[in-house]
Amino acid sequence: MTLFRRFLVLQALMLWQGGFFFYASFVVPVGTDVLGGSFEQGRITRFVTQSINWIGLAAILIFAWDLLSTPPRSSKLKWVLWGSWLVMAAGLAALFLLHPRLMELVDFETMSYHDRKQFRFYHRTYLWVSTFQWAAGLVYAFTIVWAWKRVDRT
Repeated sequence: MTLFRRFLVLQALMLWQGGFFFYASFVVPVGTDVLGGSFEQGRITRFVTQSINWIGLAAILIFAWDLLSTPPRSSKLKWVLWGSWLVMAAGLAALFLLHPRLMELVDFETMSYHDRKQFRFYHRTYLWVSTFQWAAGLVYAFTIVWAWKRVDRT
């Protein structure tokens, strides 16, 4: 069961964090160029971000299952793992709350903003939360592999 659980943790990390990184680094810039602008890219991104967030919810549940099943013996590792997990979970909650607010501020039919200034504020907040969440995911990924290595040695 341990091997299967670890496999799920790795798959969840790759799908959620890897998917976010690939989308943000490659798909968004290419889509913006091909489609002619960021507004046009946003027509696609609004759906993709919802999917990424739902994948994130599944991922943090898998991470919690793993942490509860085999807690690291080191208190430092526990703090780092649960701390990074908490940042990811809180970030995810914030993204779920911010997404509908962003959608209220955009009219994709007329390709206009109801309030561009508010949209920019919420969009930047969304991007910063996503970035901190991704960074916490990197910390979690490194630390969980380290914790597994320590558990396997004993």
